[in-house]
Amino acid sequence: MASPVGEDNWVDFVDHQLRGATDLESRVKVIETFRRAVQAEPGSLKVWMAYCEYFWSLYSDCQPGSDAGWPIEEQHVGRETFTLDHALNLWQEGYEAVQYRLSDSHQLWNRWVSLEMELLARTATEAGVRRITHLYKNRLAVPHATWDNTSQMYSSFLSEYNRSNYESEMLHVTANARDAKRLYELRDPWEMKLTHAQKAGDIQGMKAIMAEYIDWEIRQAKSKKDHHTLTNIRICLGLFSRALTGIMSADESTWLNFLVFVSTWHSDIKLGRVKIPSVILPNMLDVLQRAVHHVPWSGTVWARYILAAEEAGLGFTDIERIKHAATSCAQLDRDGMGGVLEMYSAWCGYLKRTAMNPNATEEAVDLAEVGLPSALEDVRHWGKRRYGDAYEGDPNFRLEKILIQFLTEKKDDIDEARTVWEQLSVIPLHANSYDFWLAWFLWEMLVFASTKSKNRSPTPATVSQGLRVPSFATRVFIKALKVRTLDWPERIMDVYLQHCNDYELAETLREAQDTIYKTRKGVARRREREAAQAQAAAQAQAQAAYAAQAQNQAQVQPQHQPQQHQQQQQQSQDHPVTDAPQAGTSPGSKRKREDGSADEADDGAKRAKSETAMGAAELKRDRENTSVFIRNLPGDITQTKLRQFFREYGHINNIDLQKSEGAPPVALIEFRSPEDARTALLRDGKYLGESVIQVSPATDCTLFVTNYPPEADEQYIRDLFKHCGGIHSIRFPSLKYNTKRRFCYVSFRDRSFAAAATQLDGKPLEGGKYKLQAKFSDPGHRQVRQGAQAEDRELHVMNLPRAASEDDVEGLFEKAGKVVSVRLTRNMGGVSTGTAFVVMETKEQAAKAIEILDKVIFGNHPLKVEVSKPPTRKTTATSRADGEAEGSPESSASGSGSSHVSGPEIAARTIAILGIPDTMNDARVRSIVAPIGSINKLVLHPQHGGAVVEFADAATAGKASLVINSTVIEGGKKLRVGSVGQLFKEKAEKRIDRIDLPHQQPQKKQDDSKASKKGKTAAELMPPPPPIRRPPVLGKAGAKRGLGFVVPVSKAQKEQNAAAAAAKEGSEPVNGTVPSGPAAPAPAPAPPVAQKSNADFKKMFLEGKK
Repeated sequence: MASPVGEDNWVDFVDHQLRGATDLESRVKVIETFRRAVQAEPGSLKVWMAYCEYFWSLYSDCQPGSDAGWPIEEQHVGRETFTLDHALNLWQEGYEAVQYRLSDSHQLWNRWVSLEMELLARTATEAGVRRITHLYKNRLAVPHATWDNTSQMYSSFLSEYNRSNYESEMLHVTANARDAKRLYELRDPWEMKLTHAQKAGDIQGMKAIMAEYIDWEIRQAKSKKDHHTLTNIRICLGLFSRALTGIMSADESTWLNFLVFVSTWHSDIKLGRVKIPSVILPNMLDVLQRAVHHVPWSGTVWARYILAAEEAGLGFTDIERIKHAATSCAQLDRDGMGGVLEMYSAWCGYLKRTAMNPNATEEAVDLAEVGLPSALEDVRHWGKRRYGDAYEGDPNFRLEKILIQFLTEKKDDIDEARTVWEQLSVIPLHANSYDFWLAWFLWEMLVFASTKSKNRSPTPATVSQGLRVPSFATRVFIKALKVRTLDWPERIMDVYLQHCNDYELAETLREAQDTIYKTRKGVARRREREAAQAQAAAQAQAQAAYAAQAQNQAQVQPQHQPQQHQQQQQQSQDHPVTDAPQAGTSPGSKRKREDGSADEADDGAKRAKSETAMGAAELKRDRENTSVFIRNLPGDITQTKLRQFFREYGHINNIDLQKSEGAPPVALIEFRSPEDARTALLRDGKYLGESVIQVSPATDCTLFVTNYPPEADEQYIRDLFKHCGGIHSIRFPSLKYNTKRRFCYVSFRDRSFAAAATQLDGKPLEGGKYKLQAKFSDPGHRQVRQGAQAEDRELHVMNLPRAASEDDVEGLFEKAGKVVSVRLTRNMGGVSTGTAFVVMETKEQAAKAIEILDKVIFGNHPLKVEVSKPPTRKTTATSRADGEAEGSPESSASGSGSSHVSGPEIAARTIAILGIPDTMNDARVRSIVAPIGSINKLVLHPQHGGAVVEFADAATAGKASLVINSTVIEGGKKLRVGSVGQLFKEKAEKRIDRIDLPHQQPQKKQDDSKASKKGKTAAELMPPPPPIRRPPVLGKAGAKRGLGFVVPVSKAQKEQNAAAAAAKEGSEPVNGTVPSGPAAPAPAPAPPVAQKSNADFKKMFLEGKK
């Protein structure tokens, strides 16, 4: 019988066994089972508690005077088997195993010390007091959540048994416990987060917090700043015990984290990098044995198990037993062949290393010689069994590499190793990969270099000199270039040519050049031919489809014209509000062409937007009139080269470059204005590289498509229009700010294809449930909305009696006029929510109904009647068990069906899906999830790039986690499963769909006050430079002068300068002064001179340079 896995399974298993334990022998077997349980789950608090309690009960039951009813003989044997010392030692052993579980170790400790106190109360001895005092001191030195309670218990114990030393003992314990309290305070925020998540029943949130907690704890253990390395390691091991025996017991990443942690510390201790005892760490083989039992699907864990067994020196039989245990596990290929290949790589690596050991026995070599091919055959059989003929092997051919190395280095059987390469080369998976051919080439070169030769030269020489050439390596390239589907033939050609230049003879080099030239030429011709055939076939198919649809449309159109007015009236009546507008309505406030514009489309006569209507200052995108198609581009074209090629013809907003195998790339370039786009047409027929490109306008090539099923994705739209012609791109709107949007833009590569697609306008989909709209996109107009809500004829009625029916409401509102429709909202149980939407025939009747019925008592309920308002834009979308979308009036109040379910139950069956694009609506997400099982509720969060899904039960949620994880959706994106808390930390992906604005020069500062409000620039924030005084003349005799040197001036010189200044003004100086009086009237006061700023000096300096 297989052993249980997990603490809960072990406890249940032992509990079932002890129920039948009615004699001493069976009770001893239960004890043996408990011992196996604690070996399998050494850090499990639940297992240790059950074990210790059961052993203590056996000790109590075999004592004299017990009422357990044991026979006398069994009591005597029991007292010898289940002794008090064994019982107390078992409690101590259990405590030592779980003491560093900070949050819950107190449960076992409190129970143990209570039993010790009971024994002391019976026979109070000095030795007993010392024992319990020692236990308390040790406990208070260990960080734990209930330290204060433990301290209070110790205080009570001292008051009763050691009152004389109470103060000194408490002071001593408190001083010694400072580090313990500090260490727990550092971890208290994490413990609080875990507690809150546990109370909320958020299992995924607990897992996310625990994973972050573990990472933080590992960093603490490695920190050089903290000097409590030993304690930190023990706390980290305790945290791993909590995680791996609890919510993370089946989490592969947590087990790998634990394995790496233990392995790293073992290595550090062994190499002397740390000075701590190795006994604190668990044995590596024991940890790995537990790991493979909890996550048997992990090939990485099995590989580590085999490697650790080899490192520990286990024999071939023991390691083979591990390998057989892995292959016997039914879950090894749960996630594909990756786990199988990981395990077999470790097994083959062990066989190879054992055989290639210089001291290897012949038996080891024989085992490798037989075991390596056998392992290859086992993997092939496993892959064929799982995937059938589609399985082609390991993309990295790891096992084959090991076999080749063994044959080359140990057996010296080059021919057999080369045969393995040959066998791989016929498999398309490897033959199409240039990595494979380069690996084979390098192996051939190593073989060539290791072969002894008398006359070996790295450079070509004449045949007469006996030149050795690596002919086998050259043949590898010849074989590779014969593969037409090689992923990177250019790389192979380059290395081939370089190899021949370095090692081959002139004749072989010439042949290589000829081969490469012909290969490149042949590939180019074949691709051109295939592209021409594909284009001709697409055009013929499009023309045939267009002709057939035009004929059908001509036959159907006369029948639709008399009913057009009637259909418009029906559409304007009351309908449930959906996530996309009904026929004739345009999402995103865009107005499309009228029906008559379809005739214009046939002639390609769509008018470009008027410049004056746009406005020079308004930056508004008009892709339909500012874009051009570029065809027949070179295969190595890039967006950068395209920007450079069209740079002088106008500013480019965006480039959509698409490359497909077997056809030249096609680009859709969006310019800033229609004039730039028309200017770019001058590039038509010009050379770009070696290709003559074709430039054509993209006008009339884009359709606005709506009213398709909500589940429709890009492939659905492509299939819908596949008969119309080539589609360049499909753009879905972002749902970040409005999840009700359901439309897309389809860009065709030719206007005739788009015109053919417009013939599908009005096509019924899914049996007439939806009426497709496909019109030319025209962002220049808006459509006037119609319908009861837009015409203020729809009323929102609240606080209705739950028992009121549609007929009751209709009879009430008939007092105000004719009632068109009544719609009551109901919850999942079909019970009315007390809200209704009533549509009157006219706006006046609706106003009258509000006047006479608002606040009227109806069935003891005061009604509230108001005009129905359009629903605000929602950033989330909710759908429930019946698939009804929440957010519409008929379902916005629903959702009370699960009000009696507890929070933990809902959390257990709820998952979060991450990695959802913001263009995917809730219906498309539901189509992915619905096949897995029944769904209660799905809430889409585009702003966080994900959705929250509540399933009918926890088992379905677990199954969904396995199925959805790594599911590939459109665009090659992979979905991930995480917690709800993790979802709300995520942000939706950033979509690169921008307008590259041209560079603008900063405006000049006009007003200092305004500039100060707007904020200063970096240059204005810099401190002004210090003033520099410059001498008027440089280069005169005397001391050396330079820039910034100030010449000293004497007092006499100052007086002379003053006299000269006065003479210049027309006055004669007298004794150095200017006379006053009539003869010398005082000069008019000079106007004040404005102080110059740094900016003025800078301006003067710049003008002087000119």
